[in-house]
Amino acid sequence: MRVFVTGASGWIGSATVTELLAAGHRVTGLARSDDAATTVAALGAEVRRGSLDDLDVLRAAAAESDGVVHMGYNHDFSRMADAAATDQAAIAALGEALDGTGGALVIASGLAGLGSGGLITEEDPVPSAAHPRAASAALALSFAERGVRPSIVRFAPTVHGPGDHGFVATLARIAREKGFSAYVGDGSNRWPAVHRADAAVLVRRAVEDAPPASIVHAIAEEGVPTRTIAEAIGEGLGIPSRSIPAEQAPDHFGWMAMFFSADLPASSELTRARFSWTPTHPTLLDDLKAGYYTS
Repeated sequence: MRVFVTGASGWIGSATVTELLAAGHRVTGLARSDDAATTVAALGAEVRRGSLDDLDVLRAAAAESDGVVHMGYNHDFSRMADAAATDQAAIAALGEALDGTGGALVIASGLAGLGSGGLITEEDPVPSAAHPRAASAALALSFAERGVRPSIVRFAPTVHGPGDHGFVATLARIAREKGFSAYVGDGSNRWPAVHRADAAVLVRRAVEDAPPASIVHAIAEEGVPTRTIAEAIGEGLGIPSRSIPAEQAPDHFGWMAMFFSADLPASSELTRARFSWTPTHPTLLDDLKAGYYTS
């Protein structure tokens, strides 16, 4: 297959490009900057220069492809509505280019706004509100009615591995600055996790054969208690870990408070059965113990 990947130089996108190429697919990666273009080329993919705002570039690249993996997103939490609008316009352009082709349209999504303390499954529908990206997921799935093969991959909030600069790395940085590793309340709220390499395998399989309008869960661990995460960070940094009250979380964690306070246990049981997917890479605690976030 010929696959076009947005966010191709990013944390999950670059792993996906590598996985697709290893499976024999031809890959073109979107690159906004010179640095991104260098990264994409080094992976072995063709480079298409442009950004998510360049809708004509997106349409042309998608029209030349058998499938699209849309990983690009502007993660500016101060402008979430603008980022979501850009995302929706990009998805519309990509989907329209694939109209009637049966091509794959794989969209990265998350777990925000799903569940209410219970286990989130693939059968939980895309929420109508609760998070700006919900409309993006709904838009992507609507292309199933237009001869496209869309699927939504809901990623665990922690996609970990060597080189990760995401949520857990941010928690470690905050712990260093504050002198202790904190968790909220009793720390029983749970974070799902998945290794970057396992996630990339699943995305590749979704590109290859996900049924139209599929919801796929890139979840290797259903929920690691946040207290356990905080204690592992503290141990790695050689500092104490302790609880803080919920009302102090925004001051302590900043924008991370809304995420690290959430309880998001999630299952991938249906995904594993449908795609014969069995995560084989280290767990989040394995990576914390290896010192990837604290050395």
